[in-house]
Amino acid sequence: MIATDELRKALQTIVNEVLSAANVKENELFVLGCSTSEVVGSMIGKNSSQETGVVIVETILDILRPKGIRLAVQGCEHLNRALVVEQSTADRYQLEEVAVVPDLHAGGACSVAAFQLFDAPVEVEHIVAKAGIDIGDTAIGMHIKHVQIPIRPSIQTLGGAHVTALGSRPKFIGGPRATYLDPLQK
Repeated sequence: MIATDELRKALQTIVNEVLSAANVKENELFVLGCSTSEVVGSMIGKNSSQETGVVIVETILDILRPKGIRLAVQGCEHLNRALVVEQSTADRYQLEEVAVVPDLHAGGACSVAAFQLFDAPVEVEHIVAKAGIDIGDTAIGMHIKHVQIPIRPSIQTLGGAHVTALGSRPKFIGGPRATYLDPLQK
């Protein structure tokens, strides 16, 4: 089991690297997919840890809220990977709400933590985020906009969990005659 201070410090590094690499700005969406089972050294879905979920979501919110970046926390396949977002996020992006409340074994520990820590949480079925992190190979790609760009954080494990990340860029269209700006430098 990873110590709480070590978990927070590693996660802060990971999140800040991903935000920088993906050039995430105010009011953009950032998705978290996480298996706390994997973080504590078990197989995904077999040993969810509510305490670990709270630490992870609190740590990420402490980074994103001051920057005005909106967090969406993906649930597990038992909820079709629906996401917890703030009601204000659902309203701003006209996201369709679904009628479910996450549970430790149907949604996961981070979804439950988000439901507890958000001001006005709701579940939505789908988002299109600018970037996100995937702790424990939970498959966040369905919620990141096209074109996805893999990001390799300097820390690639969190406890026992493999960590990956995705950013995105606008699609290049127009073919060989077109001129492109660097979309990551906007």
